[in-house]
Amino acid sequence: MAKPSTQPDQLVQQVLAAVRGAGHAGITSQQLALQLGIREKGQRYLIFDAIDLLLDEGRIESGKKGRYTATGGKETTEGNIDIISSGAGYVRLGVVGEDDVYVQQRDIGTALHGDTVVIKLVGGRGNRQEGKVVKVLKRRRTEFVGTLHKKQGRMILVADDQRIQRPFVIPAAEVNGAHEGEKVIMELGEWKDARDEPRGKVLRILGMAGEHQVEMHAILAEFGLPLEFPESVLKASEAIASGVTPEEIAKRRDVRSIPTLTIDPDDAKDLDDALSVRKLDNGNWEIGVHIADVSHYVQPGSVLDMEAATRATSVYLVDRVVPMLPEKLSNDLCSLHADSDKLSFSAIFELDDRAQIKQEWFGRTVMRSHHRFAYADAQAIIDGGEGEYKSEVLLLHQLAQVLRKERVANGALEIGGNEVKFKLDEQGAPLGVYEKVMGPANWLIEEFMLLANKRVAAWVNKRPGGTERAKRPFVYRIHDLPDPEKVDQLRALAKSFGFQLRQADAADLPHAINDLLKEVRGKEEENIIKQVAIRSMSKAVYSTENIGHYGLGFEHYTHFTSPIRRYPDLLVHRAMAHYLAGGKPLDVDALELSCKHSSRMEKQASDAERASIKYKQAEYLLARIGQSFEGIISGLTSWGIYVELRENKCEGLIGLRELPGDVFRFDKERYAVVGQRTGRKFQLGDELEVTIKAVDMERRAVDFVLTGEPAVTTSGKFQRRSTPKPSSVAPRKASSKGKRPKQGTKPKKGKKGKRR
Repeated sequence: MAKPSTQPDQLVQQVLAAVRGAGHAGITSQQLALQLGIREKGQRYLIFDAIDLLLDEGRIESGKKGRYTATGGKETTEGNIDIISSGAGYVRLGVVGEDDVYVQQRDIGTALHGDTVVIKLVGGRGNRQEGKVVKVLKRRRTEFVGTLHKKQGRMILVADDQRIQRPFVIPAAEVNGAHEGEKVIMELGEWKDARDEPRGKVLRILGMAGEHQVEMHAILAEFGLPLEFPESVLKASEAIASGVTPEEIAKRRDVRSIPTLTIDPDDAKDLDDALSVRKLDNGNWEIGVHIADVSHYVQPGSVLDMEAATRATSVYLVDRVVPMLPEKLSNDLCSLHADSDKLSFSAIFELDDRAQIKQEWFGRTVMRSHHRFAYADAQAIIDGGEGEYKSEVLLLHQLAQVLRKERVANGALEIGGNEVKFKLDEQGAPLGVYEKVMGPANWLIEEFMLLANKRVAAWVNKRPGGTERAKRPFVYRIHDLPDPEKVDQLRALAKSFGFQLRQADAADLPHAINDLLKEVRGKEEENIIKQVAIRSMSKAVYSTENIGHYGLGFEHYTHFTSPIRRYPDLLVHRAMAHYLAGGKPLDVDALELSCKHSSRMEKQASDAERASIKYKQAEYLLARIGQSFEGIISGLTSWGIYVELRENKCEGLIGLRELPGDVFRFDKERYAVVGQRTGRKFQLGDELEVTIKAVDMERRAVDFVLTGEPAVTTSGKFQRRSTPKPSSVAPRKASSKGKRPKQGTKPKKGKKGKRR
């Protein structure tokens, strides 16, 4: 006889096991109580509570004569649900070898995007498994950002997140002073029956929708990012004094006399890296990579540390930086401003003229930047201009070129991109959209940051003689192998343009991709092929399990160079100081927990940045409804065709139902949208002339139609997309040898936003 558990969760599992053990015959509640040793009638409620929970979750069923039977081992399962734009969803099971389960919109129940749910498998079509949500186990979030509207005398909130399909009803008693048209943060109330309307209450009023400041704050709140620092954190930062004291200097290597410079965006305030350079007596070069020593000021377990750990990263929106650390630290004490003594953590290398490392040293230093360069200033010197520290800049440029060439030869991918920037007026309205092009000055800094990150990670793993060290837990930046299916899509796309991505194993694939990119360099197809190559790659994340960085071709890699804006870098500094002092292995579980959280927050910050870009792009096009632009097909889905405009890099959607003259479907195998009767195809890279039909600022979404369609504004506040009349305009191909034209690049970060 099983011993009854006093823990509710354990008792539920015991009841489920007993029901399953009873087979098709089933088992009654009385039999369950006897089998589990619950003989006192006063404790029978425990059995009934467990039965009710299992019934709600769909794991058991009630049959004849009060008998309960299991719904079957594979008939119910649980996972996280992703809602797509059509309102349907996919449940990610997290089981290797098992596909996601498709859930039709009518079977979503009360699930919202990201929730952990129990689903009952209900068959499917072809190879696609389908399911029905029977229980929401855990809400991913209970607070939502949106705009208030009045509909039929009631106040409702339409969420900014496009994956939240249903509006929320706000009872009059829960409006808390908010008015129609305002952007607010709402808390979801209890919602268990899909037939009921989800209800919530207003927690905070952000301001009138459409105002620049309000929308930027709304984006931060939508992605769970902080709007401001708590008062306790600000007070703690203000109380910190400069650490550059005679006592502290005496503990460090003094490099203040060595020529040192910073190269950053002209508007950067948090300068976290500097380079020093001097020639040694033996003819080699000493290159110092000096990083702000945030770990000196932010102590583990302090209120500042806990806030930084929670934020995990600075957030870069179109008009602002939301820092990980208060400005007293990020822009003052830690920032490596010129002509000021600063505490730093350094990686110092002795390099020969071929950029080969002869010696290296890691440790805490005190440094002084002698000159601040903007990227444009350094680029002017590289291009032949004059300026202070010209010889130092040119030497660093020369060595960086050697490092870059060697890195690519060893298998690093050469997939770069430019950054989308906005020219804003005083009220934050976009006056123009342009690309910020990356150049040799950016690459100069990038190569030495990569060198420091690589060598720090290698030092933790290997002794000076090259032998492996004993396992020492550490924070790595890892990048897994690319998705084979997506690589095949890239190969097929290249072939359709008349180019070849040769078959290659994992080790040789980077070389094959680089060969393809060299072949298309300067041609019409370059950017669209680059874009698809980027999509084929895995996402780089933080982990204590080192698998290397595939994209960079590095066996060991970490993030050491930006502790002002990335918490993992701060952890790396602490770990390095600990291991340099001979410390014992760190707690791997605590480090791994921080890695997972940092990776998650990095994604949220990146999503918020993209949302701010999309909002400003939509706002820019709002004043241009009815105008026509040339564009390139940048994405294909089962619901429409995404087109990126050549002139301003803004993106919009042509719904499949809006394509003229046929019924169009997305063909995954051919990666094309195909007319079912005519066979007309739309593919990545096709050039189209489109007209801006409608702009939905709440959804940050733009609707296009093929040019020739009348521009009709969206009718109805809650209509997600409008439906234009059919058109007879076909996609227009590029004229160069039948190939499709150049594709605009996706927004990529500059130096302050690198995600390698």
